[in-house]
Amino acid sequence: SAAGAAADGNFTSLCPNGSQWVWEGLGECAQDARDMASIYLGLLSIVFFMVSSLPQCYSSIKNGNMDSALSIWFLLLWLSGDSCNVIGSFLADQLPLQTYTAIYYVIADLVMLSLYFYYKVKHRTAGSWSTLLAVGATCVLGLGSSCVALPGFSAHPQVNPPGFRSRALLSTADATIKPFTPKEIIGFSIGSLSSVLYLCSRFPQIYINFKRKSTEGLSYFLFGLVIVGNTMYGLSVLLKNPNWDEDEKGYMIHHLPWLIGSLGTLMLDLIVSFQFLIYRKFVPKEDSSVDETAPMIQD
Repeated sequence: SAAGAAADGNFTSLCPNGSQWVWEGLGECAQDARDMASIYLGLLSIVFFMVSSLPQCYSSIKNGNMDSALSIWFLLLWLSGDSCNVIGSFLADQLPLQTYTAIYYVIADLVMLSLYFYYKVKHRTAGSWSTLLAVGATCVLGLGSSCVALPGFSAHPQVNPPGFRSRALLSTADATIKPFTPKEIIGFSIGSLSSVLYLCSRFPQIYINFKRKSTEGLSYFLFGLVIVGNTMYGLSVLLKNPNWDEDEKGYMIHHLPWLIGSLGTLMLDLIVSFQFLIYRKFVPKEDSSVDETAPMIQD
């Protein structure tokens, strides 16, 4: 087709000696082993992020205590970050892989949120109206952003999309970054907001773990897989362009919000990991204070 011929022409002229499947499938130019290592790490990070919520869903269904184990604000802020991710994907005219991945994140978040409220209602401790309204608004934002980003809404798809990347979406292809366009500025701003939301999501969960002195009901794999995903994502970005001359500093500036969000979230998830260790054998006082001198038969 004419589009295919144009894509081949761009590949030949813009990415000589590069991998054609990477160019056509991901819109990136991978010309050497370092570039391919960056691509593979980025793809692996996507896989780890995609499966991270599955162990928590399984644990919640098995134990039925998701409403007491997870902070509602952790789930809401995570969903908000992923919703911004989807909107940014749409604004940056990303390729289908990035768009579908971003939509999957939102759907996975909505599944966890649904399980949370299922057990909240089942245990008859549903939240206040203000919390329910906040949840409803966030869910509408998530669903709406997913629908907007579906293929067909983007009127001008690009062979090699600009540099909006968030939560496991891959890094840009070009080492030399051109000045921001107005559309990219909006995408950059939304990407920065999504990074802030990802960071803020951890604090309520850290607090509720500290308050309960327990991580019961939490699946460590939820955080462990995200730690691995964030590590691989950071490495994929750094491997794509490890140099720091004047032309290539722009690359790091373009990726700075997502690197900060990824590495910052990594640090907070390590704190959660530490909580798993210190609370592993902790028994609450009300459960451990059995008075051995009390009579066995009460009046």
